[in-house]
Amino acid sequence: MADLTMCSEVKRHLTEDIIPFWKSLRDDVNGGYTGYLGYDLKPDKGAVRGCILNSRITWFFANACTLLKDESLLAEAQHGFAFLKNVCWDRKNGGVYWSVNCDGTPAETMKHTYNQAFSIYALSSYYEAGGDREALDMAYQLYDLIEGKMRDALGYKEAFDEAFREIDNEKLSENGVMADRTMNTLLHVFEAYTELYRVDRDPRVADRIRWMMDLIAEKIYNPRLHRQEVFFDSRWNPIIDLHSYGHDIETAWLVDRGVEVLGDDAYRKKMSPITQDLTSQIYQTAFDGKSLANECERGVVDEWRVWWVQAETVVGFLNGYEKTGRREYLDAAQSVWAYIRAHLIDRRGGYAAGREWYWRVRKDGTPDGAKPIVEPWKCPYHNGRMCFEVMKRQIGG
Repeated sequence: MADLTMCSEVKRHLTEDIIPFWKSLRDDVNGGYTGYLGYDLKPDKGAVRGCILNSRITWFFANACTLLKDESLLAEAQHGFAFLKNVCWDRKNGGVYWSVNCDGTPAETMKHTYNQAFSIYALSSYYEAGGDREALDMAYQLYDLIEGKMRDALGYKEAFDEAFREIDNEKLSENGVMADRTMNTLLHVFEAYTELYRVDRDPRVADRIRWMMDLIAEKIYNPRLHRQEVFFDSRWNPIIDLHSYGHDIETAWLVDRGVEVLGDDAYRKKMSPITQDLTSQIYQTAFDGKSLANECERGVVDEWRVWWVQAETVVGFLNGYEKTGRREYLDAAQSVWAYIRAHLIDRRGGYAAGREWYWRVRKDGTPDGAKPIVEPWKCPYHNGRMCFEVMKRQIGG
């Protein structure tokens, strides 16, 4: 459980900084939310809008509404849902585009499994917040699409054109490789299905959650190296020596959450040793007492402190403390929050409302001025979710 002072600080940051910032980016002319804000805090209202960005913003406001009981936040979630339904959705072929122009025309029409998953995530949470049955029906349309067109016997495939013909996975491949399968896509399909099952309890979804936990345990997790592998060929052979610190600590708590939602003791026994091993390894290998490095590729550590990695570290260590009682994990979560407060939250002022986080900072806290504050991947998903999780795990809460 989180310290009461930390919970109070996090709640204030959520309500006074993050929520007002994202409310201010709402576009009532074209719909959705402005898709780009530079480091100079100047919004580009004509920028392309990532559909993942819109899904994550919709998810954020839906969950904020559910947690804070603030009806103004449901209105924001409704705004995001309308944009997803009316603009991001491909009415001819099904599924959600990768991105759209600010005028609502498609920009990149490819369909990615990762993108469909985040739409399920948003639609499920929006259904919970507002009771809109259409949102739940749309979530199941995407579920059927993923299961029917984007999966084979071995696992989930990644990238498709608008008519669901498989294409190169450029969007979710990094570090100089082109991956047929990725840990990241599997993790977020798992996360989306966990949310869908939590709000509706469909046994079909539960079966897929179990199937994905088997894949994590048997294909993704490397017990010899106490980590997950990241990029794979089509038969789940790793294709690069890469330890993604942020994804490992994120996976640890998301899998534990999936086990809790599923309520299956057999999978609790199967997955808990893995999630505890991942948490312990990150604590020993990547945590410097204040913050978390980004990743380690072929033995070389990337020392940038990336916004989402720090957010997931706070939740992951809180989760580790709850599951094991190890006080050092609670202390670590509080230390990372102190680092975030001191270095990652953008306190320059000069913007209309609220505050966001820098994209990344150097180990000493100096921000990278080449990175924007808002872009298709930079949104209130990781830092907003950190706030939600800290508040939910509050002592006495």
